[in-house]
Amino acid sequence: MDGFTLIERLERGQFIALGPALSRRPLGLRIGPTDTQPRNTAPRLLPLPEAALVDARAIILAAPPPEAGRPPRRPSPDLLSQLMAAKSAAKSPAPESQPEAEEQSLSAEQLTERRERLDRILRAILAEPYAGFRAIGVLYQEFVVRCRIEGLGAAVPDLNEFRRMITHARAGLGTELAEDDAWQEVSLRASILPDDMQGVFMMIARAAKEGWPCPGDAAIARAYGSHSLRRAQRLLSYMEEQGLIVCQLDGGGRRFVTLVELAWATAPGDPNADDLPVEQAPSAASI
Repeated sequence: MDGFTLIERLERGQFIALGPALSRRPLGLRIGPTDTQPRNTAPRLLPLPEAALVDARAIILAAPPPEAGRPPRRPSPDLLSQLMAAKSAAKSPAPESQPEAEEQSLSAEQLTERRERLDRILRAILAEPYAGFRAIGVLYQEFVVRCRIEGLGAAVPDLNEFRRMITHARAGLGTELAEDDAWQEVSLRASILPDDMQGVFMMIARAAKEGWPCPGDAAIARAYGSHSLRRAQRLLSYMEEQGLIVCQLDGGGRRFVTLVELAWATAPGDPNADDLPVEQAPSAASI
């Protein structure tokens, strides 16, 4: 009987096994009964053991543990008072760093010349296109390179001093105006805000002190380093939430801002204005 005839005579469930692992001669095999399930049936959860049910019931119905007494929350101190205290502590005598000692060793004429050279470098950086939208670290690297080219050497301000200088410059504050006692108070109040918001606050403060119209959303966004007008509106809302300013609208829809405690108020200005007025724009003479 050949192999094909044997295959034709196989019944359902019968197979032919052949190979060195089984036998050298063909053997007939029969598959026993199997239990299969269709694939489209949903899985079912098996019931939990009785012991697990008892334990779960005991855990659920157990009385909650007694709450530990929470310590009373202490009211947070006023942030502005902390800053004033820090400012007073900063006035105490401390070891002078090398740049400060070098600055004190200069004469009045040399110190004035040094400030003029720094202001000239800062004006050149801010005059570049899209300088208002570049990161502070990138601007500082360019500032350091320009200071080395000018031969200032170790007299280059650090990053914190550069951040303060560029904040005043974007607000249109000159060196003499920035050292005024009233502006020291403005700088102190601005330090409550994040670093990238302080220039916007000081720009509004300068407009309020001079009685200029309130800057529009485009000018505020540009001073913040953004193109978004909605972000400029959120900046004003955030400053108002911090208790620094109060924003109001007159009958014509123009906005004016009042600085809290300082009682400085801007003149009404159009929020949709494209840019600052000419008298408010930072110029070479104002830096």
